[in-house]
Amino acid sequence: MLPRSAIPESPAIMIKTVHVMVITPHPDDAEFGVAGTVAHWTSEGKDVIYVVCTNGDKGTSDPNVKPNELARIREKEQLAAAKLLGVREVIFLRHPDQSLEDTPEFRKEIVRLLRMYKPETVVTADPYRRYMWHRDHRITGQVTLDAIFPYARDFHSYPDLLEEGLLPHEVKEVLLWGAQEPNYHTNITTTFANKVAALRCHKSQIGDNSSAGLEERLRERHKALAHDKDYELAEAFYRIEL
Repeated sequence: MLPRSAIPESPAIMIKTVHVMVITPHPDDAEFGVAGTVAHWTSEGKDVIYVVCTNGDKGTSDPNVKPNELARIREKEQLAAAKLLGVREVIFLRHPDQSLEDTPEFRKEIVRLLRMYKPETVVTADPYRRYMWHRDHRITGQVTLDAIFPYARDFHSYPDLLEEGLLPHEVKEVLLWGAQEPNYHTNITTTFANKVAALRCHKSQIGDNSSAGLEERLRERHKALAHDKDYELAEAFYRIEL
């Protein structure tokens, strides 16, 4: 697994296509939202990559931790979690926490990655969740959806990407975690332990005391998501088929 601090700009260093691209606002969000499903995909031999949009440098209640140090810690934690889950690569965009905006520049970063890696499935945060939802989650989800359609698809969107050899790409499906009205569930009964272990890599976020109560709370949550299924534990998404 190779961490990247910037998006390659030359098609000469393009990597082969992947099955799944997970576009996550902060380090640790993907583990809460989709880690059980990611573990299932990688166990089947599917290539999964992460795109982490922010550095998470404001995600602490400890005033003694400096933002640049927290960003370094959280990047290291994200790499450990991704490795445990079998994620092939983690791309860090390193935008400051709480700074994401719906801009052509941010959208272009995502479009370039979609055209480079040509994922069949994209997973990200649902931008339409009502009431309290971190702004970075809303912006990440919305920009990702716009990048997928129509920008990654259309030849004349960002024409300079064509000059780089990055041709249009059509994603087949999108899964949105955090949806209040999910329409798609995955069975994570056998990969729940992987999800918990990956979350425990994020010690700066969940503490260092063996994550007291974490596993129990997660188990109850994922049991509830599988309440009408013929399996015990589920992750839930709003699925868009393109």
